[in-house]
Amino acid sequence: MNLSQYASTMATYNAWMNERLYDLCAGLTDEARKRDMGAFFKSIHGTLNHLLLADRVWMGRFTGKPFAVRSLDQEIYADFAELRSQRSRTDGDITAWVASLDAKDFERDFSYTSIAKPQPRSAPLWLAITHFFNHQTHHRGQLTTLMKQLGIDPGVTDLIWMPDVTSSMRGTTRA
Repeated sequence: MNLSQYASTMATYNAWMNERLYDLCAGLTDEARKRDMGAFFKSIHGTLNHLLLADRVWMGRFTGKPFAVRSLDQEIYADFAELRSQRSRTDGDITAWVASLDAKDFERDFSYTSIAKPQPRSAPLWLAITHFFNHQTHHRGQLTTLMKQLGIDPGVTDLIWMPDVTSSMRGTTRA
């Protein structure tokens, strides 16, 4: 598999999982979504918000159109419907951006300034993209734990079980 195929698969997985989790979260009350459950970003809403915020920060870095934030736990949308709508829009932006990349793009140097430790950093673009998708998966894992604590089963979340994922990977089977 080449890096373009990897990034495209991960963008599709990202959108698929976000849609599934937002569908489940829509069944919760606003109070339940915003209840402090001791997670790193406190609540389901806080974690959903952080994921969108971080994705927009990284997309701003990738596209050269910065998304300014005060902190990584800044609430950008208090209203769940607006948060969900903006999540869907951002997932579309991610998919379109990934589709615009060619093989040479992945090898170029990528520079940015960290929010967590404000200093210039540099890495190959392929590594930054891998981090981008890994970060999303990390926090969605936290979301599924919070949901299970509320008695909601998010079902199978493994990449290999995403619909149609193996049709794009010749010669592979599901584990």
